[in-house]
Amino acid sequence: MEKIGLILYGVGAVGSRIAKFLLQKEGVEIVGAIDVAEDKVRKDLGEVLGVGKQLGITVSDNPDHVFSQVKADVVVHATSSFLQQTYPQIAKAVKHGLNVVSTCEELSYPYTSDPNMTKKLHDLAEEHGATVLGTGINPGFLMDTLVITLTGVCQKIDKIEVKRVMNAGTRRVPFQKKIGAGLSLKEFKAKMKSKAITGHVGLEQSISMIASAIGWNLDRIEIDVVEPVVAEKHVESEAIQVKPGQAAGLKQSAGGVRRGKEAISLEFQAYIGAPEEYDSITIKGVPNIHQKITPCVHGDLGTVAIIANSIPKVINAPPGLVTMKDLPIPSATLEDMRKYVPG
Repeated sequence: MEKIGLILYGVGAVGSRIAKFLLQKEGVEIVGAIDVAEDKVRKDLGEVLGVGKQLGITVSDNPDHVFSQVKADVVVHATSSFLQQTYPQIAKAVKHGLNVVSTCEELSYPYTSDPNMTKKLHDLAEEHGATVLGTGINPGFLMDTLVITLTGVCQKIDKIEVKRVMNAGTRRVPFQKKIGAGLSLKEFKAKMKSKAITGHVGLEQSISMIASAIGWNLDRIEIDVVEPVVAEKHVESEAIQVKPGQAAGLKQSAGGVRRGKEAISLEFQAYIGAPEEYDSITIKGVPNIHQKITPCVHGDLGTVAIIANSIPKVINAPPGLVTMKDLPIPSATLEDMRKYVPG
């Protein structure tokens, strides 16, 4: 069997990490790369990734050209968090019959973002024999897929509570800036207003996916306002100094209301200097379940892995738009990736 041919769509901070990992995987071959950044276009992918060698793949800003000229099985898409921005990009790949695995947060459960656009994408994928998945570490796994899996041993569920706390000082600098670390509270509020800081994208999608999987009809989903985590003492990362009274990062909560009561509660915190990092899931029901991962799963490493490990499952899935709850249980692809694809 030939290697799985793969096109990269987006080789920014996340896309580059995924690409470097895939270069080490057996059974998969990167055959094309797409980006719009001037400092990447028309350069060899090896130079863009900084791997110390030429890869013979030129980064292009013309998706249609790449899709029509290169033989591939799947597109790994990493450009934006929002469905409206990514839809045209993904639709182009689908029209060429290419499967897509995307990091787009809203695509993890897009029915909540834009049902009409979601149906259009699903119908388009079915028409062209392609499968589309949005996934990542969160949304995509920790605050939804893992939760859904744990409910499998429950006879009854009254409430689900999920919390993720990260020390942002161990993450990449763009992420630290994205969460407002080092800003005064006035600056934090101004950047929230201008949407330079958006908070965590995906809480609504995670709640909706959980509810759908266990058959709950929610009255509504409530997304709380993003709040700064205010530093009580001096904290720092390698790149950012945070003085007492400044924002060390942010926190945000969301809830799914069912029958007038909060039935699903999600809380996300990411800030420099967090004394403990963890992912916790509490299911109140029969039986009660409490699972805690400490330290929390590393976001970048986990995202790279879940994207790569999902490739065979997407190739094997029927055409259309799918979510993580629709696919087989997530699992690592430690060996030659072709082993996981019949043929």
